[in-house]
Amino acid sequence: MAGPKMKALAIAAATAFTSPAAAFWRMPCPGRLALERIDPIVAPGAVSNHVHTVSGGSGFGFNTSYEQQRNSACSSCPIKQDLSAYWTPKLYWMNDEGTLFEDVPQAGEGDGTTGGLTVYYEQRYSNTTDEKVLAFPENFRMLAGDPFQRNETNATAAPGQAVSFVCLDYSGVNAEQVLNIPGKNCPDGLRAQVYFPSCWDGVNLDSEDHSSHMAYPIGNSYDNGACPPSHPVRLISIFYEVIYQTGLFKDRWFKNGSHPFVFAMGDRTGYGFHGDFVNGWNVTILQQAADECTNDSGLLSDCKVFDDLFSNEECQSCRLPQSVNEKVTGNLTSLPGCQYITSGPSYASVPDCTTAYIAEPLPDYTDVTSFLDWEYVGCANDSMATRTFSGSTTANDNMTVEYCINYCKGEGYSLAGLEYATQCYCDNKYSDVSRKPNPRIYGQCMEPCAGDAGQICGGASALSVYQSCDGGSCVNAKFHVNGTQPQNASTSTIHDSTLVDGASKRKRDRHAHHLHAHGVHRG
Repeated sequence: MAGPKMKALAIAAATAFTSPAAAFWRMPCPGRLALERIDPIVAPGAVSNHVHTVSGGSGFGFNTSYEQQRNSACSSCPIKQDLSAYWTPKLYWMNDEGTLFEDVPQAGEGDGTTGGLTVYYEQRYSNTTDEKVLAFPENFRMLAGDPFQRNETNATAAPGQAVSFVCLDYSGVNAEQVLNIPGKNCPDGLRAQVYFPSCWDGVNLDSEDHSSHMAYPIGNSYDNGACPPSHPVRLISIFYEVIYQTGLFKDRWFKNGSHPFVFAMGDRTGYGFHGDFVNGWNVTILQQAADECTNDSGLLSDCKVFDDLFSNEECQSCRLPQSVNEKVTGNLTSLPGCQYITSGPSYASVPDCTTAYIAEPLPDYTDVTSFLDWEYVGCANDSMATRTFSGSTTANDNMTVEYCINYCKGEGYSLAGLEYATQCYCDNKYSDVSRKPNPRIYGQCMEPCAGDAGQICGGASALSVYQSCDGGSCVNAKFHVNGTQPQNASTSTIHDSTLVDGASKRKRDRHAHHLHAHGVHRG
């Protein structure tokens, strides 16, 4: 492919960025919150230009604010005091002709689980002894990098050396940090990295380009040095690592030997890799961590400020359903958003199309209120060791929501839970009150029912729970994503669309659901 010759900066395999030893903590986010064309910084209230992978607090949406992030019911990242949102572009495989595309899984993704990213927080100081590293203020947001960049720059900032890649090979081969997508197979994945600026102007919480209120330190390093006079306030430093499982495609490279990968914005070079951040921290706690968590191990357990963490299961359960009416994973004939596939060195142009719109997410339940007098209450966690429902159970390859409810009703129970496509569990109470579904947490109920692929029957260790209305009014629990419209404000209809959510592909019958089109965005 075209482009400047790749420059390599030798580093140790275990080190992400060259920098002096300093205090830091590493936050692995095991789950993915969202995967679609969503970007409330650059395209608030609209479909964004390209697909992003998002981790963080569930208050995230097509519009989001500090208050909404702080009001999150869960996070796909473990620190409970941090309900921020972190996102980067999705990576795809493409064929030689550019007529077929397939999403590249991230590390940890597969078998119903999603893959996230790792966020590093570092306390970087200049040589002055009186400098204090401050927490991100409320309502703060920023981005690092430029999605339209397609050539190497001489800058230290992003785009420039602050955006880089490492080809992972755990067989003992030394890794090297490079500035674009390497033209060789990476057996253990391709790690993309973006380091954010840490010097703030002290006034603006955002800017028109979402980056000029921030600056990188003066000098030849993006991660340390004195702040410039224009941006004198030192904030805590962050950078992202995202590992893509490119080794899965080692036998599917271009015939000419070129790598087959392209980022969601049509970028074959990698120079356009970027990251976005919306602050959702308890600012007092973040400041305390910046002041007190001075261990250089990077372990969250060494920072006593973080005394309570979300479990991996809780992080995986924190998801947002897809709200843009398009397919973004699996086999695609083009990149979502009508992207131009470009290899540089020219700066990329903005695509122009209006093929998708935002709608209220499809229900993750089957409405049986009118004829069975039962209501959906949400997705609950389950465990083989201690079942959430243990009153009675049945399983068959023709399982549907109606079948399970009728079975439990016939057995004299008021609660019915469907799991793993074929299983049905009944009871009159939860084995533990903590197992009761939270309607503000979407959960891992994504498996199509074995007897009706248009219905959802839980997931792995996840129960789609229905309960008897017992003669009272029936109201299904509906999940809402910020920036979408409620279904009772509907004006248009979608028919028989195919959506892919996470690692589970499912066809959903939409003919009964009237959804409100909202906020079409160019490209």
